[in-house]
Amino acid sequence: MKNFFTFFLFLLFPFFCVSQERWQQHVEYTMDVDIDVETFEYDGSQEIVYTNNSPDTIGKVYYHLFFNAFRPGSQMDVRSLNITDPDRRVKDRISLLKKEEFGEITVLSLSQNGEPLEFTEQETILSAKLKKPLLPGKKTKLQMTFKGRVPKQIRRSGRDNKDGVALSMTQWYPKLAEYDFEGWHPNPYIAREFHGVWGNYMVSISIDKKYVVGGTGYLQNPQEIGHGYENKEKPLKKPDAEKLNWLFLAPNVHDFAWAADPDFIHDTVEGPNNVTLHFLYKTHAENWKKLQQHSVDLMGFYNNKIGDYPWKQYSIIQGGDGGMEYAMCTLIAGGERYGSLFGTTAHEMGHAWFQHALANNEAKHPWMDEGFASYVDALASGVVLKKEKENPFIGSYQSYRRLANSGMEQPQTTHSDRYNFNVAYSVSAYSKGAVFLAQLGYLIGETALDKTIKRYYKIFLFKHPTPNDFKRVAEKVSGLELEWYLNDWTKTINTIDYSVEYNNNEVVLKRIGLIPMPLEIEVSFENGDKKLYYVPLDLMRGVKEGLDVKTSILPVWGWANPLYSFKINSSVSVSSIMIDPSGLLADVDLANNSISF
Repeated sequence: MKNFFTFFLFLLFPFFCVSQERWQQHVEYTMDVDIDVETFEYDGSQEIVYTNNSPDTIGKVYYHLFFNAFRPGSQMDVRSLNITDPDRRVKDRISLLKKEEFGEITVLSLSQNGEPLEFTEQETILSAKLKKPLLPGKKTKLQMTFKGRVPKQIRRSGRDNKDGVALSMTQWYPKLAEYDFEGWHPNPYIAREFHGVWGNYMVSISIDKKYVVGGTGYLQNPQEIGHGYENKEKPLKKPDAEKLNWLFLAPNVHDFAWAADPDFIHDTVEGPNNVTLHFLYKTHAENWKKLQQHSVDLMGFYNNKIGDYPWKQYSIIQGGDGGMEYAMCTLIAGGERYGSLFGTTAHEMGHAWFQHALANNEAKHPWMDEGFASYVDALASGVVLKKEKENPFIGSYQSYRRLANSGMEQPQTTHSDRYNFNVAYSVSAYSKGAVFLAQLGYLIGETALDKTIKRYYKIFLFKHPTPNDFKRVAEKVSGLELEWYLNDWTKTINTIDYSVEYNNNEVVLKRIGLIPMPLEIEVSFENGDKKLYYVPLDLMRGVKEGLDVKTSILPVWGWANPLYSFKINSSVSVSSIMIDPSGLLADVDLANNSISF
């Protein structure tokens, strides 16, 4: 029997190995699109070579048709009309669109390996049953023809934005939905975030010859295009035609975006590691010029903080309705105020790492990309502008505390479209997400946090990491257990709240909130001396690195016990006691964190 059991395990071993292996789907896009700049309509064709790297047989596919959200009565429109605090950029504007201002993506034909497929469209989602199921490890070709109309600029995509940019072409093509270890993700386009399949894009854009295009990918025919892309030492070979055909190649991306305008000014600047930064803008030239060296400095900071930017081009383009990250580029509206232009650029460039090199599912876990980008942009902004702060995250902490005490908070596991309040989503994703990282530095030490970020980037570059992936990297780097932290911080609305009292040389700490934490307590004496005490948390199974050798490490505090006390053995009188002198503990009530005598 023992031999049989051993033999049985031997047979299963390959299965276990395969089932635990990390996999993700792959796409090869080839697209041709012809733009009419007078009507804002376009015709397109698309071929996708879809590789099924999953262990599952796939019998259907889904596509996103994002532009169909920009019609009166769409789910995006209805949601905006009914939510308590609608996005100021949307409000009732979709409901007021005229027919010629509607967005539209209409699929004319869809086939698999040349065989026509039946399909259905439900607003922003197309579904189709495959003629031949796609087996694990196999490929199939999906061919499509489509037409579209660019909506009036309202949210992210559109024509004639507030700066007068003609075309902000984001979420503009039928985009294959992601299939991963959780299954399909055919989420309707309501308001926010995206999830895409990693792959390569070859995109041909035919547009009026006066228009300048910038966006995702490397231009393959610069001498036929000009407009600042050409090699000045070689002759131009522009065709004698009313339209130019722009051919772009984008490797290892999960999206393709672009913008175009006949009056774009196009500047290029060499950045770190021979990366070319492109700037395309039409107003507020002085600020856009000033931005260029600062952008180089930002990229250098992120390279050092996270890891090298993985492509050889990055474009910062005036367009859209605020700031939004895309593969190898960002669209940013405005520029009249330099502080806003720089701040938006710092954040959106951070997304080149946290969303477009590391592509978490931002619809499900927006705090991973928005929060992580907010964390690094707070650090980078201070360094680049030479305005470093002792705690650059104080704004995020203040914002989080307001939300935690408001009664409007929902867990960070809430899907980005399912928050009851827009403000709750924003604070949860951006501020609470940034605090997650800053507070992790408090837990494991700043050096360990820096190592964690770098290792996370190295391991999950061009992948779809999950919250647990990041947590496991942090655990391996620090040697500490962090499941409790990820669970309480992201899956609940539990809070941190501690108080301190002092009687007869005894410090009494009380845990009021439901989230337990290790504590650092600074005791100040009347002679000016200070002493730091560290109280470990049992759930961590260890102590963070980087504590000063003069720090007194006290016995472990078991998380279930609401009280903890220790004696101060000193002949000098105590003048004050403070929990968390670093300010990195997200305690929701700071009023009871310190006492003075």
